[in-house]
Amino acid sequence: MSLPALSLLETRVLGVLVEKQHTVPDSYPLTLNALVAGSNQKTSRDPIVDATEDEVQAAIDRLKALSLVVESSGGRVMRYAQNFARVLNIPAQAVALLTIIMLRGPQTVGELRIHCERLHRFADISTVEAFLHELAQRPAGPLVVELPRQPGARETRWAHLLSGPPVVMAGEPLPAAEGERVTLGELSALKANVTQLQDELAALKSTVAKLMKELGA
Repeated sequence: MSLPALSLLETRVLGVLVEKQHTVPDSYPLTLNALVAGSNQKTSRDPIVDATEDEVQAAIDRLKALSLVVESSGGRVMRYAQNFARVLNIPAQAVALLTIIMLRGPQTVGELRIHCERLHRFADISTVEAFLHELAQRPAGPLVVELPRQPGARETRWAHLLSGPPVVMAGEPLPAAEGERVTLGELSALKANVTQLQDELAALKSTVAKLMKELGA
């Protein structure tokens, strides 16, 4: 099945559902509150987002329309489960790889093997590579792409294509997918990341200036 391009928040919600299904099965399917917390989680996420409840609900609704998410009315609150593997007709190993990339951004093969440990334990690096190449050459349309090697990097990284062509850090961005959407939560998160980097740079400059003064340079 060929899917329309998903937003960052939509891939984040989908990734959280797959992740939590494996790591906290007693809490799965997830409530809206759990999905908001998982989407805004500060660890094992790149980029960090600050999505509102309404934005996450909107992402859920679109994923439901694409049959990637199904809802359950059991209990006092609505709960949500993922339908990723069935819709795309891919094996659990491929779902695990895509989930890590959706949650953590582009990854090397070695990083994927380590970070997938709780979702699926790959025997070796070559097995990870085999599934990545299978996803990249999928007859119904590629789901991952190997990015150009960055300057100074020893390994290439892999990115997902669920949101359209990825931005290549070492060069110009590839054309964005038609209809790609960016939520307010995504924009605020990107601004927060830039501010944090600027603060860290200012602190480093201050430290260097202090050291230079102490050394009399």
